[in-house]
Amino acid sequence: MARLYTDSDYLAVEGVIGVGKTSFARMLAEELGAEVMAEEVFENPFLVDFYKNKKRYALQCQLNFLISRYQQQQQLVKRDLFAQKIISDYLFAKDAIFASVNLNEPELLLYEKIAAVLSSEIPKPDLVIYLQASTPTLLERIRKRDLGFEKPIDFDYLELLNKAYDYFFFNYIDTPLLVVKTDNIDFVNNPEHFTDLVSQIKKPINGKKYYSPAGDLVDKQSL
Repeated sequence: MARLYTDSDYLAVEGVIGVGKTSFARMLAEELGAEVMAEEVFENPFLVDFYKNKKRYALQCQLNFLISRYQQQQQLVKRDLFAQKIISDYLFAKDAIFASVNLNEPELLLYEKIAAVLSSEIPKPDLVIYLQASTPTLLERIRKRDLGFEKPIDFDYLELLNKAYDYFFFNYIDTPLLVVKTDNIDFVNNPEHFTDLVSQIKKPINGKKYYSPAGDLVDKQSL
């Protein structure tokens, strides 16, 4: 079995809607002999209504995600996190990104009180991989996968979310972080692109590292 970078047991893959984080997490888990922990998106009963009417359903949708993710993380702790390598397709702390974008001020204050209590019991990953892409690229990928509940997502909302993600991870210091620009690569359909990313993950990362693979367009470079 291939080893994760250094002695990591828990990796989290993050990125804005449409960037491919779940696909990459599953591929990476298969490559490294790890178990996948995928967030329960489709189980949220408020999600469809949220995309139809964000103001009305934002708080219900956000709290449902927060509690669902918390329960998942607690199960991970109970069964002994380090008994099996885990690759998650979300970072618990990112829940606050959506809250900051979608909730009004009174709702956000309530959310923050609840999140503060829950987050104290959440294990931190050994490495976070942030898959980054431009808003036009994200929108194109969302349209291509053609999920019904995502059809109302427009450029303006996605751009707002994308900027919030970039700001969050620009200031992120809780764990080692690998930021990967994905506009010019297709790790799902191009084995060379996927292998290249895996090789970067296996390298020791202290602090924050930015990596901009150029796909087949120009020479690869590490920033």
